[in-house]
Amino acid sequence: QVQVVESGGGSVQPGGSLRLACVVSGLPFSRLVMSWYRQAPGKEREPLGTIVNKDGSTTYNESVKGRFTISRDNTKMTMFLQMNNLTPEDTAVYYCKVSPGSLWGQGTQVTVSS
Repeated sequence: QVQVVESGGGSVQPGGSLRLACVVSGLPFSRLVMSWYRQAPGKEREPLGTIVNKDGSTTYNESVKGRFTISRDNTKMTMFLQMNNLTPEDTAVYYCKVSPGSLWGQGTQVTVSS
């Protein structure tokens, strides 16, 4: 059974950090291309970055470059999103997308507020 499950969201103060995780089961993890997206209230879903699990190469949206880092652990079939220096504008539901197949997780809420 294929599953894509995000975790690690929560509430944090401005300037804080969070690390999100996306666990995939039922697929050959090392052959996947995985991405993080987020969707803030009233806004379209925004791509944040992508990682190629085979070689670990990454690309980032300019809006988060330098603050967010995507990594993966092939042995744990998990992709991570390390988010630093968070601002209230980072408040959103964060989603993991798996390709091929364009499979989505259920999302995890991140709230940045003082």
